[in-house]
Amino acid sequence: MSKPPSTPSSRSEVRQIAPKLIELSETVLYGDVWERPGLSKRDRSLITVAALIAMYRTEQLPTHIQRALANGVTPEEIGEIITHLAFYAGWPAAMTAGRVAKKVFDERKP
Repeated sequence: MSKPPSTPSSRSEVRQIAPKLIELSETVLYGDVWERPGLSKRDRSLITVAALIAMYRTEQLPTHIQRALANGVTPEEIGEIITHLAFYAGWPAAMTAGRVAKKVFDERKP
C-alpha cells in the first residue's frame, strides 16, 4: 500500500474530527484506488494535480505535486499542466498553481 500524500499532522488533525474519513482515505483511496492496475501512479498523479488545480484546491496541491514528482512527473510537465489549465480552469487558478509549484520545487533543491 502506498503512503497517503498528506502530512502526518494534517491526518492527525482531521482524524480527531473525522476518523472515518482518514480511515477511508488510507484504506480505500490510497490502499485500493491508487493501487489499481488500470492507470499508472504517474498518470494518477497527472490527473490528480490537474483536478486540484482546476478545483482551486491549493491546500492539497503541494503534497500532490510532491507525490507527482516522486511518481516520475517532471517539473516541466507540471508547468505544462498549469499552462494548459489556464485556458480550461481559469487564469487565476493557473497563476496560483504556478506559485505553489515554484515553492514545492524550491523546497526540493539541495
